[in-house]
Amino acid sequence: MDPDLGPAVDLVAELAALGQVPGEVATLLQFSTAFCAPCRAARRQLADVAALVPGVRYVEIDAESHLELVRRLGIRSTPTVVILDGSGTEVRRVTGAPPTKAAVIATLASLVEVAPGDREPGPDGAPVDL
Repeated sequence: MDPDLGPAVDLVAELAALGQVPGEVATLLQFSTAFCAPCRAARRQLADVAALVPGVRYVEIDAESHLELVRRLGIRSTPTVVILDGSGTEVRRVTGAPPTKAAVIATLASLVEVAPGDREPGPDGAPVDL
């Protein structure tokens, strides 16, 4: 996190204050605005990944309704996607164009080790490698 942004933000506490529970493995946290077209594309992609990968949760936050949090996190444009690990620590941030499913899955793969027999089948029945 950029030291110029002030004190660290406890994202698990922030999620709890919003009535959200973080994922066991990771949380895909998206900051959006109502009229942001790329936000809609990001929403679809991230929700698909969260549905596909066990222990991953997708949470969308309306940036306009949570301006104080946006300021504390240094969010400057939408969509901004923040990937949190299982402990709620930010591991990656993408701003602007939505990240691809492959990029999100690659980031998630770096957070977990999955034994070959523990792989979940994807929508097409093929195992999903993490």
